[in-house]
Amino acid sequence: MYVLQYTEHEKDPKFWNAWAQKTLNNALTLQKLNQNQAKNLILFLGDGMGVPTVTAARILKGQLNGQSGEETQLEMDKFPFVSLAKTYNTNAQVPDSAGTATAYLCGVKANEGTVGVSAAAVRSQCNTTEGNEVTSILRWAKDAGKSVGIVTTTRVNHATPSASYAHSVDRDWYSDNEMPAEALQAGCKDIARQLFENIPNIDVIMGGGRKYMFPKNKSDVEYPGIAKHSGTRKDGRNLVQEWTDRMKKGHYVWNKKQLLSLNPTNVDYLLGLFEPSDLTYDLERNTETDPSLTEMVDVAIKILNKNPKGFYLLVEGGRIDHGHHEGKAKMALHETVEMDRAIGRADLLTSIHDTLTIVTADHSHVFNFGGYTPRGNTIFGLAPMLSDVDQKPFTAILYSNGPGYKLVNGTRENVSTIDYQENNYQAQSAVPLNYETHGGEDVAVFAKGPLAHLLHGVHEQNYIPHVMAYAGCIGQNREHCITGSGAVSHSGTSTMGTVLSSIAALFTVTRLLC
Repeated sequence: MYVLQYTEHEKDPKFWNAWAQKTLNNALTLQKLNQNQAKNLILFLGDGMGVPTVTAARILKGQLNGQSGEETQLEMDKFPFVSLAKTYNTNAQVPDSAGTATAYLCGVKANEGTVGVSAAAVRSQCNTTEGNEVTSILRWAKDAGKSVGIVTTTRVNHATPSASYAHSVDRDWYSDNEMPAEALQAGCKDIARQLFENIPNIDVIMGGGRKYMFPKNKSDVEYPGIAKHSGTRKDGRNLVQEWTDRMKKGHYVWNKKQLLSLNPTNVDYLLGLFEPSDLTYDLERNTETDPSLTEMVDVAIKILNKNPKGFYLLVEGGRIDHGHHEGKAKMALHETVEMDRAIGRADLLTSIHDTLTIVTADHSHVFNFGGYTPRGNTIFGLAPMLSDVDQKPFTAILYSNGPGYKLVNGTRENVSTIDYQENNYQAQSAVPLNYETHGGEDVAVFAKGPLAHLLHGVHEQNYIPHVMAYAGCIGQNREHCITGSGAVSHSGTSTMGTVLSSIAALFTVTRLLC
């Protein structure tokens, strides 16, 4: 069942006191805030990575390394500043990945199902697009002369990455094949097309989604003859060929060998499409042919880092979400651990002095674990007691709803009769649904690097790109930036003076209004 894995020194109060004192001393060093200008900006987005997912992934990471797991540190745990983000969409208490992506990439909250448009746009109504477009921090960075990149484990035209470059009233308009005729006739563009046309010189694009780039019924290079993987485009365009013809020093790759054979110093532009749709789960990944998220991030940063003006990079661990939706906690948690490895790799390739790195989630899931499990209990294991209602065992991990709801002879399935640690096991849920739902609680925002302390307390999710833009001196408010010393200056006036002036002005206005 389980082994108590705490060590003898944990019985000694001196161990805990010393650990706390070390943590306290580290915290005291943070009083000297990093106010440098952020040359580089990196956003790691764990799709569906709520706080319970972070905690469970921490335990899994430790257990994969032979520890009990609870005391383990994720790479994101090491970030000095942590805050919470409120994830609701303008029209939804429990959000989706499109409206949230618009918030943390474009700085504007939006309706569910829409990307890169304000809340004035209505889902699936093409005629509400024009005039309601909002731009993303990726564009702000590109306009400022930085290199920009997108790396994801989903389709590159999925909800999260698409808010970086697209303006679409429907997140599902992957290619023109998925769009209604009236939307096409009204002039709306599919998301794959917008990837190459809206910001035509994105420096690095890596993920899945090959089939949306090729003419309908064109066989896939990796899965020839399998109809579901063939091209989908009704307009007959080959977007990959168009990109290749246009980009000088541009490289297109579709497998791991091609990717890792590249010399980043000779690559200015990279398009990597490694699957017809989403990438495979990390637990099922063919390590010979399919790159990991960590490997993609490594190559991306080495290419982007060549720009003396710096870069902006969006990295999405996108299949955390898919694992949870399918009730497959093991898939979801291994995806989270892999994203954490990628965070560690990015840390080795950048400096905290000039790189602002943020790790967050778009939303949570109705995933949790409990049951008074003892220290060191495998995260995928059983609770130590039987239910006092139906006298059957239960796993620590459970979902509030989803496909794991199963009845056997009219009663709850006895999990001890099945392999509940199998990769595709669907954890039991309280309410039967074919597809588990998102959760509505706040998500964590981990931050390190220049001006990371601006992420504190509880914020609206759309605050995130405003902090990143301010730190990087891009976007709408750059008047505070004097780049001579590398530090963010306040144009000759102190921060405190500016704040006091603002307060005084507000006080005056308030008196007038009264």
